[in-house]
Amino acid sequence: MSSAVSPAPRTVLVTGATSGIGWETARLLAERGDTVIVHAPDQASGDDAIARLVATGADTLRLRLVVADFSRLDEVRAMAARVAEEHPELDVLVNNAAVAAPERRTVTADGNEISFQVNFLAAYLLTHELTGPLSARPGSRVVNVSSSVHRTASIAWNDPQRERRYSRLAAYAQSQLALTIFAREQAPWTSVSVHPGVCETALLPFYAHEGDAPAEGAQRVVRLCDPATEVEPGGYYDRSALSPAAPVALEERTVRRLCKLADQLVAKTV
Repeated sequence: MSSAVSPAPRTVLVTGATSGIGWETARLLAERGDTVIVHAPDQASGDDAIARLVATGADTLRLRLVVADFSRLDEVRAMAARVAEEHPELDVLVNNAAVAAPERRTVTADGNEISFQVNFLAAYLLTHELTGPLSARPGSRVVNVSSSVHRTASIAWNDPQRERRYSRLAAYAQSQLALTIFAREQAPWTSVSVHPGVCETALLPFYAHEGDAPAEGAQRVVRLCDPATEVEPGGYYDRSALSPAAPVALEERTVRRLCKLADQLVAKTV
């Protein structure tokens, strides 16, 4: 009689892992026996997230906490440096952290519209700052937790900070389109983006009045983290199905243009 072979434990960093889909993703990965690096925006919410994971049975020795406020790019850099020092090999990065664009346009200390920075620029910077650990691990993956609203969006190339015409829906959708496009950048690792479904999280008001449990969305994210799941590099997944992304996201010139813009915006903070 044969027994199932447990998957080899890996090291996975999940951003925005204190609540919602991010926390559930961390929980499911911990259940697999992976070392999970839990990102929190502050120490208190991070300690609480770790305590709740341990309460579900997660092995405290396989949980790591890192703290960075993604509205401050210097903190993103510092966090990346710590992760790279402590984990020279990284199997998976889940770019999940996100905020809803506020009713009134809000600018970070770095000079960026807040949802564009937290939802996209921070993920872009973190991924690039972790090039060493991701490149050191054959078959490494980056999973960008995006959204179906990217289909309604456009990148305001002449006004990416939405200074002239601000709409919270347009700003949020732009950040999700940027994250989806970013998954198509050429890199030593495999990147994908995923709409995990409309779930009962803080972002629900952007979509509907009710949604799936966050654990259901997390299952769709974790599936793409699994090396046993074959994925299309640069692919966009709607829940569990490979789906066509917005046409603009498929244009190589758009990928290059977005990365050039992101390079300029994150370079301002060095």
